[in-house]
Amino acid sequence: MKKKHSNESKGFDEHELLHELKHFLPAQAPLKDFVHHNTLHAFQDLKFYDAIRRASKIFGYKVSLSLEEYRALYSKEQINNDILERAIADRKGKANIEEWKAKALYGKYDESIHPKVGMLRANWKKKYYIDLDLLVHPLLFRILCSYLDQGISTWSFPDSKKGFLASMQEIERNTFSSFFKNPRAKKLLLDGTATIESLLALIVGDKSLFNQYIFDQQFAHQGWAGMVSAVEDLPQTLLDQKKITLKELIIFELLLEIDALDTKFGENWASLSQRLDSKPADLFEEVPVSELSELLNIWQDAFEWSYYDQVLAGIKAPPAPDGGAFTNSPEVNLLSENRFLAPPLGAGGAVSFQAMFCIDDRECSIRRYLEKLDEGCKTYGTAGFFGVEFFYKPVHANSSTKQCPAPVTPKYLIKEEIPNAKAKSNNDIHFEKQSHSLFTGWFIAQTVGFWSAFRLMLNIFRPSENAAAVSSFKHMDKASKLTIENSNPNDIEDGLQVGFTVQEMALRVGNLLNSIGLVKDFASIVYVVGHGASSVNNTHYAGYDCGACSGRPGSVNARVISFMANHAGVREILRGQGIDIPASTQFVGALHDTTRDEIAFYDTTILSAENQQKHSKNEALFVKALDFNAKERSRRFESIDTHASPEEIHERIRIRAVSLFEPRPELNHATNALCIVGRREMSEGLFLDRRSFMNSFDYRVDPEGKFLVNILNAVAPVCGGINLEYYFSRVDNHKLGAGSKLPHNVMGLFGVANGIDGDLRPGLPSQMIEVHDPIRLMVIVEHFTDIVLSAILKSDQTYEWFNNEWIHLVVVNPLTKELSYFKDGGFTTYEPLQKTLKSVRNLEELIESHQENFPVYLIK
Repeated sequence: MKKKHSNESKGFDEHELLHELKHFLPAQAPLKDFVHHNTLHAFQDLKFYDAIRRASKIFGYKVSLSLEEYRALYSKEQINNDILERAIADRKGKANIEEWKAKALYGKYDESIHPKVGMLRANWKKKYYIDLDLLVHPLLFRILCSYLDQGISTWSFPDSKKGFLASMQEIERNTFSSFFKNPRAKKLLLDGTATIESLLALIVGDKSLFNQYIFDQQFAHQGWAGMVSAVEDLPQTLLDQKKITLKELIIFELLLEIDALDTKFGENWASLSQRLDSKPADLFEEVPVSELSELLNIWQDAFEWSYYDQVLAGIKAPPAPDGGAFTNSPEVNLLSENRFLAPPLGAGGAVSFQAMFCIDDRECSIRRYLEKLDEGCKTYGTAGFFGVEFFYKPVHANSSTKQCPAPVTPKYLIKEEIPNAKAKSNNDIHFEKQSHSLFTGWFIAQTVGFWSAFRLMLNIFRPSENAAAVSSFKHMDKASKLTIENSNPNDIEDGLQVGFTVQEMALRVGNLLNSIGLVKDFASIVYVVGHGASSVNNTHYAGYDCGACSGRPGSVNARVISFMANHAGVREILRGQGIDIPASTQFVGALHDTTRDEIAFYDTTILSAENQQKHSKNEALFVKALDFNAKERSRRFESIDTHASPEEIHERIRIRAVSLFEPRPELNHATNALCIVGRREMSEGLFLDRRSFMNSFDYRVDPEGKFLVNILNAVAPVCGGINLEYYFSRVDNHKLGAGSKLPHNVMGLFGVANGIDGDLRPGLPSQMIEVHDPIRLMVIVEHFTDIVLSAILKSDQTYEWFNNEWIHLVVVNPLTKELSYFKDGGFTTYEPLQKTLKSVRNLEELIESHQENFPVYLIK
């Protein structure tokens, strides 16, 4: 938020205004490309607490829990008293602890929010007794929805390839009706000479108020304005691309406002500035720190560190002692000894198999169960696109989709090929074009419509997969071939190289293995497990898939990197770099459906006879681990009895995933709070309740932090973006979130709104965040502080995330386990206040105990 507009500005710069407006508008893409991001990205150049205070005052956002909510957490001991007192001491000094603690616990404050945005346009109601939003928005939203439509409407707008205003002009010239009720606005549109400045001169008058008026206008419907801005910047985010700009939207809306004013007053009304008693306060003037904001900051620090402190205490804890279930397990003295150091690189017994998963917090528990059921296996975590960036084009598809983080622009194309494949058809007659015609539509409604109603009723009692279902396993045909290897650099399609050369494959496999520390002692089978999700009637389905794959399942990536790692030419190159993968080792791609807790393995026919036998045994192990994983997830679901057996619960989970009436097919990233970057030994003895992203990393393989740079460059925007979208959607689900799913209408297949005339809803629906604790992400890195500091300084964007405290950073010394917290550009030693942690042996009994978030336990 580096630029500030002033009401005293003498000139009007349209380009600067549009640039600044786009900076502050929501940046959420259409639903098919839904990717988590920092909701308040426009303020990220400020310190976190300064940023949210300004965002709240300017735009009226609720940016934290209320005092009442914090006090309730304190009374339930979810906010630790010692941590609260330390938070007060850090900000106000030890001498003032009692005074500020009394204010925090008992003080009375006005917590109402009065935003600056909208104050200027509010004068239409106060001075002119006219509600322009009520008169303009319903028509404007319907026009925008129809223009941007991706398949619901039968007819398209004319000249949509020429632009939004050109299309509107064509309609006005060639229809008997009009969008306008009076001639002036229509004439201004058809002349094509209207500019933002000329229209504002008519409506507002005073040039110094132009900027604020446009901010007021567009933030009265920030969802639609943000969508137009996103489509303008990335038109390819719509399959049926439409040309539209934010400038065109503003001009058309100003014309509609002029028409509404002409309808009420005729053409001789006074501009808004002529009726003002005084100018409104500058929208971007400094926002002073209030006592209330200081208290909310103290409470938020105490809330976050009450959890962080437990985690960091557990990182330093000794292994849990044997004996006892969780209900009577002793508290372990964390100062008695340090956790044993990991054995030297390459040491250890035989490994039964190795499995790479995405760093996704939902994979935290499945890894734990695999390691519990087979102590000889080793699991790893890495970004779920597995370091291979490309566009993917399924067979018979007209377009390709990105399979890598959203900021990356791939140069490669992977195509799906199925010999003698027939085009996929949809057997449901409701999705046929003929259903839109007058006679056929009536006939279908009177005949098949009754059958549809019966099927809908049947689905209440016996949910089953149907045409509305989204399945992660349908993203790619299991029997298909992929064009992974490129032997001809001239093999180009859509400006993209089809496949990767051997050198390009070797580079990506080497980077992946080095980044997770898997450079020797390979097992005979290495599984690469992507993830996706399945659901029915879920508009935010892309938010459940892999964020590192731009909101799509990671199955293609898993197959691609496995093919590369199995390639003889790739292994020869890697051998020259010191990574010797034995001929007996084979990589197998897989996909974990996190909603159904099912797994599919790909290309298993390539396995040797010996590995086929091992895989059959491992496959049964995965199935058993997924049963336990489903049981652990089920404790959050009211409709499932968590005391049932894992197998029974798993079946209920599968049914739940295809239920048309289930608004919570899974809870996705709800409760995420951590990202651990280090060896598995650092966290494998902790029960973290599925709250941690986990990125494998071995400082011994990367002593200079070269691979750590890329890890943190991804962790900050991806994991940090997920965390902050959940944070802000939780604290303000009305403005920064999407509200409840139940009244949502799908608008043109690209967004959701409440009702037919509502604003588009950015952010997450309440069903995705209702169990989430709004705390910032803490990134815990195992390395030396100078190496980590050097790594985050390599990128200004990454450094900004940590230095401005949008996410926290703690470094664990791999030799001494000393903890160092990053703040204000440097590290300070952190000593946990928590001196004891409970241990748990019987996880099943713990899971059955209650639905709330668990504290950190040591696993026996």
